[in-house]
Amino acid sequence: MSYNSPMKEVRKLSDEARAAFTAAFGDRFITTQAVREHHGADESPYPACPPEAVIFPHNADEVVQIVNLCNQYEVPLIPFGIGSSIEGHILAIEGGISLDFTEMNQVLAVSPGDFTVTVEPGVIRTQLNEEIRHTGLFFPIDPGAHASIGGMTATRASGTNAVRYGTMRENVVSLKVVTADGKIIRTGSHARKSSAGYDLTRLFVGSEGTLGIIVEITLRVYPIPEAISAAICNFETLESAVECVNQIMQTGIEIGRVEFIDEQGVKAANQYSKLDLKETPMLLFEFTGSASGVKEQIEIVQEIAKDNGGMDFEWAAHQEDRNRLWTARHNLYFACLQLRPGARSITTDVCVPISRLAECVTETAKDLDNKPFPWSILGHVGDGNFHVLMMIDPENPQEWAMAEEINNRVVQRAIDMDGTCTGEHGIGIHKMNFLKMEHGEDAIHLMRLLKHAYDPKNILNPGKMIAWEA
Repeated sequence: MSYNSPMKEVRKLSDEARAAFTAAFGDRFITTQAVREHHGADESPYPACPPEAVIFPHNADEVVQIVNLCNQYEVPLIPFGIGSSIEGHILAIEGGISLDFTEMNQVLAVSPGDFTVTVEPGVIRTQLNEEIRHTGLFFPIDPGAHASIGGMTATRASGTNAVRYGTMRENVVSLKVVTADGKIIRTGSHARKSSAGYDLTRLFVGSEGTLGIIVEITLRVYPIPEAISAAICNFETLESAVECVNQIMQTGIEIGRVEFIDEQGVKAANQYSKLDLKETPMLLFEFTGSASGVKEQIEIVQEIAKDNGGMDFEWAAHQEDRNRLWTARHNLYFACLQLRPGARSITTDVCVPISRLAECVTETAKDLDNKPFPWSILGHVGDGNFHVLMMIDPENPQEWAMAEEINNRVVQRAIDMDGTCTGEHGIGIHKMNFLKMEHGEDAIHLMRLLKHAYDPKNILNPGKMIAWEA
């Protein structure tokens, strides 16, 4: 027993279509089973849905060629970054071709004076920061996985730095996109602001490959902070830790990062990353800015933490110590899986107004209490976003049903609190019904009209985010 396969009626590649793709791309039109299976699975709990073929384009002109052929033969086309998505975004549920951007991985331009960089979609976020480090600048969006910039743009990713720097929505300046009819459009200029026309950039950011194929991204970058200091602080209860964050945010402090890890998550991190952290609910802080600004941040945060029952701060003074802590945080997904070898994780995320965060997290923990599987709550609580990981036995239908019921309760609670069904994972397949719950039928109808207008033959990542028919 597992999630039912989301596969729909597959639009088979005709012999004529196969011949056309082979003539155009030769041995880069790949149909071997191992490559197809790799491109038909992500980190979601769904069973694999392999495409019929995979192509690795080298440039935007080749993407145009691929899109034109897909449009001509009505072949589904699914953009693929590295496959780290959570909600089934890259599954080929109607067959078709997976478009792997691994070989479009160049940093095209760096403009330190404008605080922008322009990259191809296959550039990995860690690669980007290595390549621009010498300029004294960095790109802050940090979802944890070694995600591609194209995938991060398509899913409107965020991460641990979002409390200070925002999400991909705030940090994408402009895009080059290949439309379903094979045109290349530019969605904006490099100016800091514009009032010219519809905001096409924001429309494509978060569209999950359903409206166009992103082939170039211009991003905001920022000066590397003068001073960085990290600390952990343990709390007796989950509620007191999250309430501490609420009070910190109300002071208006521009803290660099603040992450919450519950007791189960700390235990998993200790085992997986060979740490010796105290196994109680914990906040992981990073303070950034000028030396005097960081000192002021620390003094205020320590006082608030103390008022909420926080234990003494433990400092990571050296860069290698900070890196070790943040690596452990980023690896928590894999660490939690090791709490139950052979398990699959049902993972959900929601985001609520910061004033309702402590209540939402506490009620979610009650939902999970005494469940027969390991679980953990963690998140980027400085902006109201948290994640729930449930490590279930994929062969146990009762556990699948129980985890999905909890998922439904968490999302419904967030929406009732005027929050959202996902703060950063996106919709994909798994949260399509929740999107309808959040926005209502009229808004979904408008989104469907956009999909029909941008992609009239429904070839761009079909079956994701918005159902083609009502």
